[in-house]
Amino acid sequence: MIKQGLNIKLGQSLSMTPQLQQAIRLLQLSSVELEQEVQEILDTNPLLERQDENSQTEEAINENVNKKTDDKEAPNDAIPEDLNIDANWDDIYDPEWKVSNTDSSNSTSDYIETMHSSSQGLHEHLLWQVDLGNLSDLDKEIARLIIDYIDDDGYLTEPLEQIHDSLKDSLFIEFDEVEAVLTYIQHLSPSGVGARSLDECLLLQLNQNHKTHPLYKKANRLLEKNLDLLKKRDYTGIKRALRVTNSVLDELIQLIRTLEPKPGIFFNTSTTDYIVPDVYVRKIKGQWKIALNGRTQQELKVNDFYVDMLNNTNQKETTKYIKENLQQARWFITSLENRNNTILKVAHAIVERQFAFFQYGEEAMKPLILSDLATQLDVHESTISRVTTRKFMHTPRGVFEFKYFFSSHVNTDTGGECSATAIRAMIKNLINKEDPAKPLSDNKLTNLLNQQGIKVARRTVAKYREAQAIPSSHDRKVFA
Repeated sequence: MIKQGLNIKLGQSLSMTPQLQQAIRLLQLSSVELEQEVQEILDTNPLLERQDENSQTEEAINENVNKKTDDKEAPNDAIPEDLNIDANWDDIYDPEWKVSNTDSSNSTSDYIETMHSSSQGLHEHLLWQVDLGNLSDLDKEIARLIIDYIDDDGYLTEPLEQIHDSLKDSLFIEFDEVEAVLTYIQHLSPSGVGARSLDECLLLQLNQNHKTHPLYKKANRLLEKNLDLLKKRDYTGIKRALRVTNSVLDELIQLIRTLEPKPGIFFNTSTTDYIVPDVYVRKIKGQWKIALNGRTQQELKVNDFYVDMLNNTNQKETTKYIKENLQQARWFITSLENRNNTILKVAHAIVERQFAFFQYGEEAMKPLILSDLATQLDVHESTISRVTTRKFMHTPRGVFEFKYFFSSHVNTDTGGECSATAIRAMIKNLINKEDPAKPLSDNKLTNLLNQQGIKVARRTVAKYREAQAIPSSHDRKVFA
């Protein structure tokens, strides 16, 4: 029998105040999104207005930096304690990818199809298909490595034998297993991906998409044995080799033209992103100085007219309306100030940690992870993540996202650490100095780095090289 009763229980839990929710949200926005957010609240809250319509120019920013040159201490604006509380973003705002419930049964599938066709790169698209495929864990591992060697056009850039050599010691696999996985990849979308040559790429597309075409056999023979004639546009030679008439040849050419010589090209579409730096870094009198971009500071104030009205009105509805908007205005201004102070504080910490980069360049970049700055600034790691996402720093070496200064590391023979960014710069520097007639292979680059005390695998070198859009040694070779 259940007995009813009242019990009192004490407990502690974190609660998200509306002010903290707003501060976290603003911290997540880029400078462009922040401008839109500010304009939206200016349109809806009459108690808020801009302090001056004349925003600071870059010259004014430089003057501001010069005034701070003699300061011995970094800005002492503390990061608000509220931002130390970690929060699940999904608890406050609906995630952008959530699909609303509709009567259409295809809404979810249409969304997934759109997502993977419009925004993904070729590598991500292939990995997505592999993860969904009915492959063993071993085959998926092989597939991931093969995909690492597929360039943006969709071609396999390294011989399959070399890929097998890099895997056989760690995975204990035979060559035919690697070959079988490549065959699987070559049947993924887009058609023709994973080919090792142009003729193989076109044949893959022909076999997958046009096997029922009346001219399939002749087209197959043309690509297998007479592609050189097609490249030379030797149509007379093609007619003689295939024994076809002019009209049939025209149909063959039209069929071949439907094939894509670069199957990965549709995933290389890019959109124009406009970047507005959040901070400027300048070297003045031998010291690195950081200042906020005045154009992104969004100086706001409370409209004095409505404050005076609040003190001089006895109407309850008017008083309630003004008080509600006044509280919202003050919260928003405070959240903006917190955002600026946090960004500036993190920027100072990055410049301090990566001083060698600003002095000497990429090869001097130090390993840095989010938890390092979180510990230094006594904030939660999620706060650092929000600050470093889509926030940009204008430096004498270029404009960089805050995240650029964070990278993993590898160990060195001396017991130290070297950042991934520095290794990429070293690889690029070695390639720039190579003999064009005898370019450095990935194995040679690995050996040269090992000689400098940097323990890095050949596979990692290949990945770093491809990340910088540097072709393989075979493609870089210049024939005299």
